[in-house]
Parts: sequence; structure tokens; C-alpha cells
Amino acid sequence: MAANNRRMSGKKGAQIGSGGKRRRGLEGKGPTPPAEARKGHVKNRLANAKAKQQARRPKARPGQRSTSELVVGRNPVYEALRDGVPASTLYVQQFIDNDERVRDALALAAERGGIHLMEAPRPELDRMTNGLNHQGLVLQVPPYEYAHAEDLTAAAYDAGQDPLIVLLDGVTDPRNLGAVVRSVSAFGGHGVVVPERRAAGMTAGAWKSSAGAAARTPVARATNLTRTLEAYKKEGVVVVGLAADGEADVTDLPALEGPVAVVVGSEGKGLSRLVGETCDIRVRIPMPGGAESLNAGVAAGIVLYEAARRRA
Repeated sequence: MAANNRRMSGKKGAQIGSGGKRRRGLEGKGPTPPAEARKGHVKNRLANAKAKQQARRPKARPGQRSTSELVVGRNPVYEALRDGVPASTLYVQQFIDNDERVRDALALAAERGGIHLMEAPRPELDRMTNGLNHQGLVLQVPPYEYAHAEDLTAAAYDAGQDPLIVLLDGVTDPRNLGAVVRSVSAFGGHGVVVPERRAAGMTAGAWKSSAGAAARTPVARATNLTRTLEAYKKEGVVVVGLAADGEADVTDLPALEGPVAVVVGSEGKGLSRLVGETCDIRVRIPMPGGAESLNAGVAAGIVLYEAARRRA
């Protein structure tokens, strides 16, 4: 009998008990996954292709920061607060004459919220402003955080739109920069690019000229404007430079219907040589009145209007 048992124990086959395998085999596999998640499905292939395309685009990253700025004087401080210029701290001189402008500035700061009110002795304000005539009021404007130039095109593509970007070459007046930002915002553009050196930045004056548009429209800084333009061209963006002797008329420019970067030079000097040579096409704005040039804000507004008209 023992020998028989030994022979039986060596046979292959199921042993007593299945360890739950049979029960698990009868259980359902859960709901059917969506088409995008089913391997081989056309929607799955489309989703994978879109994901690869997104991965190739540069990701948004923290931009450069400018230095903080001080606005000094009763009227400038009041106007900055009224026009929505970002502010972190309002310094008020101790024992200041509480005239109407001071009261209005304090009321605006309190109404906006998020602005610290600091009382300081006159010598401290003199030191902060390097002896400027601050009249007892000093407003601290926080550093502006610039975007990266490649983030502007990425944001446009992510929104399913063709990029419309303005680059400024040699524009040094912050008021012109603010006017360009305002025009870009008004006509559906995706941002402004300025050189890092020898160019206007987002100061309190630029904020005021933008009439609040700077809060909605990103401004990027480029270390080298020519390299930025070449990078845009590799992405399929047509680079259009404004020049008085341009070979094409702005009213006859189909390129404005697609991805385009418009380069505006300084009044008088126009585009620099390297930037002009990098442009795909140079465009002129007809001026029957005989003016030699337009300032950057006006020139950009005309081209942006034409682009918006063609895209409508």
C-alpha cells in the first residue's frame, strides 16, 4: 500500500485546492477602458502622437526678474496707484502734511489691498531715494518676472492658435514698450520680446502706458535677439521686419494669416543690420502724409490690426 501511495504522489495534475485561482478567473476584468487607452485603437494612436508633439515643445519655466523700482513724489505715486502699477510697499514720511494727494494715495493703496503701509522718518526716505524730492511718498514696485521667448510660441500652440508676437529692436522708451504691450493685447497677440541690454524694460512707466494690459500680456527678455528670431524660424514662424524701404506693403502680406513674429525697430534708426538680415521679409507701412517714420507703438499697432483683420 505504501508503494502505491508513492506512485500516486508522483503523478502530475491539479492538487487539492487551487489557491483561489479558479475564483479569480471567474471575476470580471472591470469596465472597458476608453478608446484613447486601448492599444491599437485609432484614438489611442492619435493621443500618443499628440503627447509626443507636446513633449517636443519647450516647457514654461520661471523667467528672469528685473530689479525693484521706486516711484517717488506725491503725483507720480498717486498716478502709479491709480493706473494699476504693481506695488508692494508704500512708504509715508512721519509727520507729513496730510494734503489731498497724500490722502488719495493712501485711500488707493488701502482699496487695492496687498500693499504694505510703512511710516519712515525723512532721513530714511532721503537715503532710499538718493536725495530725490520724494515729497514724503515713496512707492516700491516689485521686480517684473519676464517670460522666456520660447514660452510665447508654446502658449499659442497650446491654445490651438498661430503665434502672433512682436519683438522690439533698439526701443529704449518704456512708454513705447507699454504702448506695444497694449496693442498686442488689444489685437489678440501672444506677447512681446525685448532685448536684455540697451532696451526698455517693464518699468512703472511701461506699466502705466500699457493701461493695465501688462497684467494680461507676457513680456519676454532675449539675450540675443537674432538667435531668438532664428529659433522662431525653425519653429515655422515667419519673421517680418518693419522698414521704410521694405520690399512688401503691409496691406499685401498673406504671412500675417499664419504664425508670425513682427520686428519693430527704433524710431529714426530702424532695424539693426543683423536683425534686418535675419528677417524673412521686410515690410513698409504706406504713409501718404510724408512722415519719415512712426514710433514703435503706432507702427506695431498698424501691423497688429492688419493681422487681426486677416485672421478674423
